[in-house]
Amino acid sequence: MAQVLIIEDDPRIRPLLMRSLDERGHAVSSAATGMGGLAMAVDNRPDLVILDLGLPDVDGTQVLQMLRAVSDVPVIVASARDDDPSLVRCLDAGADDYVVKPFTTDQLDARIRAVMRRAGAAASPRGPLVVGGLEIAPAARRATLDGRPLDLSPREFDLLLHLVERPGEVVTKRELLTEVWNQPWGGSDKTVDVHLSWLRRKLGESAAEPRYLHTVRGVGVRLTAPE
Repeated sequence: MAQVLIIEDDPRIRPLLMRSLDERGHAVSSAATGMGGLAMAVDNRPDLVILDLGLPDVDGTQVLQMLRAVSDVPVIVASARDDDPSLVRCLDAGADDYVVKPFTTDQLDARIRAVMRRAGAAASPRGPLVVGGLEIAPAARRATLDGRPLDLSPREFDLLLHLVERPGEVVTKRELLTEVWNQPWGGSDKTVDVHLSWLRRKLGESAAEPRYLHTVRGVGVRLTAPE
């Protein structure tokens, strides 16, 4: 199982999460403040961080940004904020998943297992994937377009990698929410649309004038090399 760090200030929720995850075989530590949790994440190198947003000293989104500057540890944001802007900000800042309170421990444990599987797959040696002028190096998490490095957020990279692994296939938004965002029980198509829009911009295209990312109306998106 995983070494999990919980950054949560609520004195009722934190011990319950620790006990529940410990019962499921995880090694659990915790911090009640953002800066304390950041120090523990850097010093102790956990396998995964569960991060609340409403922390007493610094907002959880800022903690995530500071953590991403020094570590690629998988992060699941666990927050009562269920609005799309908060979700998109966290995903764009580098969160690997987002769960809305209240949630069950079984749901959280399933998210932990899925995120750890993705992290393990990303760490496995894999050769570059090439579609047209796009080249993706999964292990190095590096993407180039016509030899030029692409500046992608972690979520944008995961989205592009999932599509590049399925060239020519129509991938539904539901599949993307399940496989990239790990949200098989729900999620907003708007989240996918926003990230596809950002990705298109970085690929030098638009929905109206696509080169690689082609919308299949009412179904999903297909990645193909330009003709």
